[in-house]
Amino acid sequence: MMRPLLACTAAIALAATAAVAQDTTSATATFISKAGKEAGTAKLTGTDKGVLIELNVSGLPAGQWVGFHVHETGNCDHSGGHMSAGGHFNPAKAAHGFNDAKGPHAGDMPNQFIAADGTLKAQVFNSFVTLDKGDNAIRGKALMIHGKADDYKTQPTGDAGDRQACGVIK
Repeated sequence: MMRPLLACTAAIALAATAAVAQDTTSATATFISKAGKEAGTAKLTGTDKGVLIELNVSGLPAGQWVGFHVHETGNCDHSGGHMSAGGHFNPAKAAHGFNDAKGPHAGDMPNQFIAADGTLKAQVFNSFVTLDKGDNAIRGKALMIHGKADDYKTQPTGDAGDRQACGVIK
């Protein structure tokens, strides 16, 4: 009698572990433009080394480099210029930018280039964050695409310009 009970308990534990692991390995974000329209998506995949973010967003400033960050609040209200997303995600209170000796912080990511048709398709890996574990978890935060390139040094934003598109990580 004990053997079937142990086998059943082990099967339930294994299924629960698989379900939890599956829930914490991926996420999505739907970008909202400055005009309040759906502008594209991001697929996020958590790994043991960070988070891979695959972007497909349109309606952006064509033919230029733009800043791309994780912001601290999962709110993308376009009516206020996406200011509802708060500042850059920075749980360690580090300086902004790859060119600052006390940076970068967890929300910093490399600039992205927008194609001539206003489309951004990219894969970006952020090794400073996790999807769900610890202080650097970004599920529930926002991804932000800005209107200018991040200069990687100006505090606290990199002088990256207006917020063009925002997506809550779910």
